[in-house]
Amino acid sequence: MGIDDRALSRRGFLGMSVAAAAGGRSAYRLVEQLAESKPRRFASPKSAPLPGEQYLFSGTASITDNGVVVSVPPLFHEVVTATLVVELTVTALKSAQARLSAALGELERSGLLDYTPAGLGLAVCWGLPYFRSSTLAPVWDKYAPIDLRASKLLGVTTPALLDSIRFTTDPATSVLEANDLCVVMASDSPDHIATAYESLFTGAVGGLFKVTSRRMGFVDATRLGQGGQSLTKRFALANKLPAADSIPNTAELFLGFTSTQRSALGPGVIANLESLGMTNQSRTSYFAMGTTLALSHIYEDLQSWYAQTYDTRVAALFTPRVANPAITRTGTQTIPESGSPEVESEADVYADAARYHTVGHSSSMQSISRLQSSTTDVYGNVYPALTAIPVRADFNTVDHPFAYSSNPDVDGEGPGPVAGLHFLSYVPSSFFFQQIREAMDGEFQDKPSVGAAAQRTAFMDVLETTHRQNYLTPSRAHRSFPLVELLD
Repeated sequence: MGIDDRALSRRGFLGMSVAAAAGGRSAYRLVEQLAESKPRRFASPKSAPLPGEQYLFSGTASITDNGVVVSVPPLFHEVVTATLVVELTVTALKSAQARLSAALGELERSGLLDYTPAGLGLAVCWGLPYFRSSTLAPVWDKYAPIDLRASKLLGVTTPALLDSIRFTTDPATSVLEANDLCVVMASDSPDHIATAYESLFTGAVGGLFKVTSRRMGFVDATRLGQGGQSLTKRFALANKLPAADSIPNTAELFLGFTSTQRSALGPGVIANLESLGMTNQSRTSYFAMGTTLALSHIYEDLQSWYAQTYDTRVAALFTPRVANPAITRTGTQTIPESGSPEVESEADVYADAARYHTVGHSSSMQSISRLQSSTTDVYGNVYPALTAIPVRADFNTVDHPFAYSSNPDVDGEGPGPVAGLHFLSYVPSSFFFQQIREAMDGEFQDKPSVGAAAQRTAFMDVLETTHRQNYLTPSRAHRSFPLVELLD
């Protein structure tokens, strides 16, 4: 048992109060007990070919709520961040590449890693500290994906993977992390995630890494449009989170609105580096079928959020144009985001600021995060105008801020459960995410800021980002120590 496992045994998987209430069992186990029924899932046949992309699932279920199709993500999630403890020689790195590749291959051969919710999805993502290491830097400089769109806009060659930055509404205390890698895991079964963790972070393979954090949580869309209480509500109540009583009974996430409606998520391979031509990657490039990942942790102030009226919350999270009982029935959780008036242009956002003195969180980003015209990607897939590009994989947590941290003083680790969100967004480039995030604050490239102060009052004041880092998520073929095989 490593130091992180001892810490988790002491703290519990998602919060000390739940772990204690469960008699020392992990909170994941209590989560399973709280669930009223098994989530509906449709596993793909074991003979189905695995995707070239690491971040895509197959065999996911969907449900319909308020006439909107909602994707049902895997129930359990874990993100593990780590630094390398490998000697930075070509020989040592090639040996490490072979060991990690073998461990991942064995997970696939066992049938566990099948990229379905019933099995396991797993993505190994790599940070700039890895690519900038003295041994890899020369080959990284040669093969690094270049963001063509950002390079033209900024007038300087801009890589697709950038260092994370603090944004206007981020506190000065936000930690900009410098991990070498993170591993993202999701499944309907906590046992599957635990098996993958043991395979990659203990024993011979585990000796390659120092785990810096374990981030755990869940998301439950299975009760939308159904009766009873969602796991989200039941888990919040079990942890005695402030304002837990105010969370709607069938809520997918703590803030009460549906996040995974299909029209708000990037479809298929749209977030690949090569798909939309945002970068210099082609279908045959080294990093084809890869993408970038923006990873952050955010505290959520549920008391402040639910102290506001329902219409105020709709206006803050979506758009003030639909914050009217005549348009959106009070209590509706799934607000359509597939067309007018829910999807807005940049001009609409400025008009909202002038008319309503606020702008919506979703609507502020849509002129950046969605295709503005019908587009055909390099694979021949046709995406209509207003198709979302980011592939989000956020999940709620009561980590404070992590289930385990190797450096609790720096990470601000505290006792007890706290409502939060581990935010994951797969996008074609870091600069693209940066533009989307700036739009959240009402900031558009080379234009006056709009509605930022009002937006912070309505929505951003209930969020506190504690950590950020950007990663590159290679294809499955290059997930194990990318570029190392090219070293002499």
